[in-house]
Amino acid sequence: MKKILLLTLLIFSYASAEDITTPEGAKKACNGGDASGCYYLGGMYMDGEGVKQNDFKAAKFYTKACDGGFAGGCMLLGFMYRDGKGVKQDDFKAAKLYTKACDGGEAKGCLNLGVIYDVGKGVQQDDFKAVKLYTKACEGGYFQGCNGLGSMYYSGKGVKQSYSKAAKLFTKVCDDGDAKGCVKLGVIYDVGKGVQQDDFKAVKFYTKACDGGNAKGCALLGVMYYEGKAVRQDYSKAKALFGKACDGGEALGCKNYAILNKR
Repeated sequence: MKKILLLTLLIFSYASAEDITTPEGAKKACNGGDASGCYYLGGMYMDGEGVKQNDFKAAKFYTKACDGGFAGGCMLLGFMYRDGKGVKQDDFKAAKLYTKACDGGEAKGCLNLGVIYDVGKGVQQDDFKAVKLYTKACEGGYFQGCNGLGSMYYSGKGVKQSYSKAAKLFTKVCDDGDAKGCVKLGVIYDVGKGVQQDDFKAVKFYTKACDGGNAKGCALLGVMYYEGKAVRQDYSKAKALFGKACDGGEALGCKNYAILNKR
């Protein structure tokens, strides 16, 4: 009898979890006090999945999720206040919501809060708090927090400058597939700060960044081909890379493409 009861409970639990992935199920769960249902419903209205896209309703359900203790709802509601989508734009409210999300264990909330302390938007600029929050995000498994922390170590903002620590953090980020981390790691090997200078590794990481869609990585890889550093000098390949960088909005790529176009 106990086995049958346990199996029934497991099936019911599974069905309930599946229900919140549908608009009807999420609404029923939300109305029943399940904050995760409100969170899913907010996402559906945000993306227009199964319902008509509606920022105001998305904000409403993210608010309900956040008030119900669902940290992800607080984080996404913070995005909406940051961008003024479905609510009046308010950086101060965004900061408060990121704080609530971060305190609730949402690593991305810690990252976003770190960014606004880094730039001083909605809060008083504070490098030390930015470092603390980037660290929390990084340790929480959100690699962009590691990226932000690496930049702080590279520039010596809020921490004692350490190129070697920056290199370790950028390596972690690049290994996780973040193109921005790869280009920063490429720069470190290019100039030889915190690591032994290595043109071959610089090319490797610029290539990975460029292939990952980072325009700056394409521009810097173009420079390597233009100068023949760790690769065979190739002006046509350099020009193509500068063009790709320019198309991606990188000014250095546009400038160098224009120069080569006159050759």
